[in-house]
Amino acid sequence: MTRWSSHAAVAVSLITGATSQVLDLSTADWTVSNPDLNVSVPGSLPSQAHLDLYNARVIGDPYYGLNNFNLRWVAFNNWTYTSGPLTGLSSNTSSTWLVFNGLDTFTSIEMCGQHVGTTNNQFRQWLFDVSSLLSTCSNDPYLSINFGSAPNIAAAIAAQPGQETWPFNVEINYEIQNRQFIRKEQSDFGWDWGPAFAPAGPWQPAYVVQLPSPGVYVHNSMFDIYREGQLPLLLPDQTAPWVVNASLDYVGSAPSSVGLTYTLKDSSNQTVSSGTLNDVNITDSTMTGMVTLPDGSVDLWWPNGLGNQTLYYLTVSAVGSGNSTLASVTKRTAFRTIVLNEFPITDLQLSQGVAPGNNWHFEINGHEFYAKGSNFIPPDAFWPRVTQDRIESLFQSVIDANQNMLRVWASGAYSPDFLYDLGDQMGILLWSEFEFGDALYPVDADFLENCREEAYYQVRRNNHHPSLALWAGGNELENLELQTVNNSAPDEFDRYQAEYETLFLYTLGETVFNNTHSISYTPSSTSNGWLSLDFNNVQPITERYYNTTPGSVYGETDFYNYDSSLAFNTSALPVGRFSNEFGFHSMPSLQSWAEEVSPEDWYFNSSVVLLRNQHYPPGDLNTTNFRNTSLGMGEMTVAVQNWYPVPEKTDTVANFSAWCHATQIFQADFYTFEIEFYRRGSGMPNRQLGSLYWQLEDIWQAPTWAGIEYDGRWKVLHYRAKDIYQNVIISPFLNRTTGDLEVYVTSDLWTAATGTANFSFYSWDGTPLNLSTPAEAAVNVGAINSTRVFSTNINDSLKGYDISNVVLNVQTEVQGSPINQNTTQTFSHSSWLAMSRLGAAKFVDPGLTLSYSNVTSKFTVTATSGVAAWVWLDYGSGAVIAFDDNGFWLAKGESREIGYTTKSDSTNGSWVNGVTVQSMYNQTQPELTLPPIVAAYPNP
Repeated sequence: MTRWSSHAAVAVSLITGATSQVLDLSTADWTVSNPDLNVSVPGSLPSQAHLDLYNARVIGDPYYGLNNFNLRWVAFNNWTYTSGPLTGLSSNTSSTWLVFNGLDTFTSIEMCGQHVGTTNNQFRQWLFDVSSLLSTCSNDPYLSINFGSAPNIAAAIAAQPGQETWPFNVEINYEIQNRQFIRKEQSDFGWDWGPAFAPAGPWQPAYVVQLPSPGVYVHNSMFDIYREGQLPLLLPDQTAPWVVNASLDYVGSAPSSVGLTYTLKDSSNQTVSSGTLNDVNITDSTMTGMVTLPDGSVDLWWPNGLGNQTLYYLTVSAVGSGNSTLASVTKRTAFRTIVLNEFPITDLQLSQGVAPGNNWHFEINGHEFYAKGSNFIPPDAFWPRVTQDRIESLFQSVIDANQNMLRVWASGAYSPDFLYDLGDQMGILLWSEFEFGDALYPVDADFLENCREEAYYQVRRNNHHPSLALWAGGNELENLELQTVNNSAPDEFDRYQAEYETLFLYTLGETVFNNTHSISYTPSSTSNGWLSLDFNNVQPITERYYNTTPGSVYGETDFYNYDSSLAFNTSALPVGRFSNEFGFHSMPSLQSWAEEVSPEDWYFNSSVVLLRNQHYPPGDLNTTNFRNTSLGMGEMTVAVQNWYPVPEKTDTVANFSAWCHATQIFQADFYTFEIEFYRRGSGMPNRQLGSLYWQLEDIWQAPTWAGIEYDGRWKVLHYRAKDIYQNVIISPFLNRTTGDLEVYVTSDLWTAATGTANFSFYSWDGTPLNLSTPAEAAVNVGAINSTRVFSTNINDSLKGYDISNVVLNVQTEVQGSPINQNTTQTFSHSSWLAMSRLGAAKFVDPGLTLSYSNVTSKFTVTATSGVAAWVWLDYGSGAVIAFDDNGFWLAKGESREIGYTTKSDSTNGSWVNGVTVQSMYNQTQPELTLPPIVAAYPNP
């Protein structure tokens, strides 16, 4: 059964053709087959072969156990998707087109047994004129799409005579090799946080479009909204009029005289502006026009926490003679400027104490702000399983954690329209990247043109989204890949740098600069930024690379150090203008392990647990990667041993759960320290204005850097990120070598805040210590700034005390104005720090009690007999719950009431009865009460 419609709608974008007929190929009957394997099963579109084989029970759950190894044969075979008869196609049309929004990756397409064309890029939109082929079909036509094995084809390309090579260790191989030769999701070949399934299939929607003459079908479009005179990377005049530039990409035949009209409506469907676009230019593939709107005629869009997310609906129509509408495009959009400021430090900044060098921060509507967030990776190994509801739930967790930006990491896939729509709606800035990373790439003409077409489609598809904050060329190209070349083959550095610029400046960069005035571009995350700009050239950037001056600060940083003995040491952290990724891995909860791992493997170093850990990856198809993975597991183990009590539970499952939890505490503790340090940098000479930790979420159930597990369950990290990304925080810093102790108050408000800070020392039993140090200090912290409010040396101030029995509680309460509001409110924050490692601390039983009120639907936790460190409410399988607070500390006698949000629940609310509470003290005890855990076995 096939279904016809007169338009195709995607999320909150709408494309219509007045007289076109559009067949949605998702409504056709499909089969997936491989004759050599004697497999033929029902298929679907969008889909991938693994998913259809699983639905037909030919294979088990790809995520279960070690099926990432066991199912490799799927990726190393070809799969053919064949449609049933496509009924209702007309023979009386001017043209018929096949439109594929994404095919993964290598295909040969046939209609009625005749060759249509081939594809070789997962990220391009593909259009084929099948008008002549359709007339040769004897019956209702059918489609056949043969998907070649991406690993096999990549290997064949790599083996071609004269193929590009690179110096040793430049191309990082995770599992399946040769990913750099093909334009497919790079992490499909494995990464250090995910599996290598290398799936194939029609992963995006597809259509048959039939057109009259004249008649057009708009298959892509770009709306570019910017201030008059604005160019990417330049700071626009915030009083200039708005320019709305619309460009429609079409197929078909347009009449000789075509005009473009527009209507701008607000969210209440009230018309704000309408009329005719000016400077209309019509080619055989695009229609372009623009209009200018006065400054102040529209409201601005702001990110989460910085203002309102005001959205508009912009309709652009192609109009023929007699005002007949040929095609119409409606997109939800907004008015804002977002610029990556990499300009040299100004004299004014120098006079304010900012170190010389260059800026590296974002400015929204002319305001610098502190970017708070994390890195988004592919949320699933199979994108057709990623739904709008799933991303909305994930993004709500981002908002709940006070984040305003996500770095949409390179080497995954370009995000679907609904993801950007949600970013627009919820106020999440999306730093976006072309899908290249941790490798250098070929620069032959065919590869470059393939990449240029990919970038052209993606830039134009996404440009109207106010959440789009940046285009970056790829991941870790300058700070890692070029640096590796310089280290291993310095005599060849100039060659590979030139090749790098050919792709990332003169191919991708030029495509960005040719298509948008509103979005900045940088060729690499991470880098030292640009050295100079010259807009007399299409591609204006000259990169800085290593042209730096001692004492000056440039660019953004990333940071990973798996020697946990150096954790919590500020001197080990990088000093830059922005931190785009940093982190340390941890285990998922027992509840997540139970979703895909048999109970017989619920222990820390079981073969299944070890081999699901991809850090460190094998680098090839080795399925017994115990040596490398043991290194990563060992890093987590040693981190716990270095800093916390070592779990030794009498019950093996409880011990496994305790160890998983302990690794999460170290991760959360370390990230909190790093974020505090980077945020403190807003008031330091480096003027640090952003921290995005690695990583937001999981792609599956395994040890990773994620703060949110695959099913949406929050790790300890996400709760601490919620706390430490509040507007105003107070942070203690202890140099454990020298004994120097400092406390800072940091604010990301746009105006100064004033109030007080309090400092209290206790023994673990809750007894206050009578010290000579100040107990209170005045706070006056400037806009997006930090200030020191306490300083001592504990070797002096705690002389005579056993530091293993001393904890510090710091609190601040200030008055300030919320960002973009003319009101004043109170901002408060509290933090704790043990004077010794928690592994050496002389804990007492804090006597935690837990109760639940059916009236308020809240839990109450009380520490009755001592200080409770890292209080943790846990719940069982079958639900995903976000508590209002978790992973916190309590003073003796302190109670905390905790609400929650239910994200999913298959227990009919009974999860409430299984909630448990523990603290760090419980890690020292032999027994641990677990909430109900259910092993979810997959279907055979």
